[in-house]
Amino acid sequence: MSRSAHPAGPRHGDVMPEGHYQAPPSDLNALDPKVWSRTVARDAAGVATVGGLDVKALAAEFGTPAYVLDEDDFRARARAWRDAFGEGADVYYAGKAFLSKAIVRWLHEEGLNLDVCSPGELAVALAGGMPAERIALHGNNKSTDELEQAVKLGVGHIVVDSYAEIARLAAIAAGQGVRQPVLIRVTVGVEAHTHEFIATAHEDQKFGLSLSGGAAAEAVRQVLAQPSLELRGIHSHIGSQIFDMAGFEVAARRVVGLLSEVRDTHGVELPEIDLGGGLGIAYTSEDDPREPAEIAAALAEIVRRECAAADLRAPRLSVEPGRAIVGPTAFTLYEVGTIKPLEGLRTYVSVDGGMSDNIRTALYDAEYSVALVSRTSDAEPMLVRVVGKHCESGDIVVRDAFLPADLEPGDLLAVPATGAYCRSMASNYNHALKPPVVAVRDGAARVIVRRETEEDLLRLDIG
Repeated sequence: MSRSAHPAGPRHGDVMPEGHYQAPPSDLNALDPKVWSRTVARDAAGVATVGGLDVKALAAEFGTPAYVLDEDDFRARARAWRDAFGEGADVYYAGKAFLSKAIVRWLHEEGLNLDVCSPGELAVALAGGMPAERIALHGNNKSTDELEQAVKLGVGHIVVDSYAEIARLAAIAAGQGVRQPVLIRVTVGVEAHTHEFIATAHEDQKFGLSLSGGAAAEAVRQVLAQPSLELRGIHSHIGSQIFDMAGFEVAARRVVGLLSEVRDTHGVELPEIDLGGGLGIAYTSEDDPREPAEIAAALAEIVRRECAAADLRAPRLSVEPGRAIVGPTAFTLYEVGTIKPLEGLRTYVSVDGGMSDNIRTALYDAEYSVALVSRTSDAEPMLVRVVGKHCESGDIVVRDAFLPADLEPGDLLAVPATGAYCRSMASNYNHALKPPVVAVRDGAARVIVRRETEEDLLRLDIG
């Protein structure tokens, strides 16, 4: 399969044309290691296990739905990114993918930095023990209070996103007697979460300052004119769930072009560039993600080559993998409820969660895998749509998949690769209670984010 720019989720109608979906797998009981976290296996009885614990025991102790997170896998992926980029670069975990105090502690212990984009994420980062100087703050509309807090706490980098923010931050830093390090977020005219790169047309967005329109160059001038701001470099982000490095190559070339312009105009060589995140993971067996070492080597070579061509010293490189670290480390565990065959179409399998714990299928038409994990089966495959229990026809967890035809209520299903953007985007739609996050390691399980209760909901409703 070619490594092409990958969509957030391919769109198709509710009833697919014959042959649109993949053929059923040869073994419905197999758990593809590309999609599942590294300690997932089946025991002798056919029950899926993770970290040495079987899913039936996890469901009995913690209930369903539940996000089950493989701590060893998370730590291994974090180390792989850190080691791939080495001492000459920085890896910032993108907290928006999923953040908790335990996650922050693991990141700190494994030597990664952290980027946040809200006061809540910053609070969790600090509560989890991440040093403020290893935090970068993003956002297109940071309030005065947010900026004041970030400067006071000593946040390592603030990624500025507008002229107004530059002026506001400069005044705040001057008032506190601080010289605040900043990056300028630029829009490079490369949009890479669809099948094609589209230059300039997709600069119509809320993030960043345009390179082609001159806004980025003007932002550089404004930051350099402020004694209370220290311009450390340029930040670029081109999209999400990207498998192809071509978009990064175009982005790096344009960012280095700006560095060259800054040198020639202002006599300053900026020491850092951040090429953002968006690196893809395998949601299904058809996806083909790159390994961190391959990505690191490719990005380093792109930056080195472009800087050499511009006669610039290569700046320190930063990247922001979030999904690529946490996404594959977790699966969502569900219990089957209603099973409803539709003659000539498919069978609808309803589970005890849905769009409140995974909005991505409804929001992006994202594709996922699913497996029967409480037992194995030799039954024939049946085409299913796994749906939730919410009052929405779009409440779909897995749009089209094959499960054994002897599936029955009470069976446990698991949807892998739900570590990123599932718990962090979870909602209380229909007053559903957000599931817990259960971390598993070396035969032990513990809750790192507890399940919500009805008391939690009522406590916020003051009447």
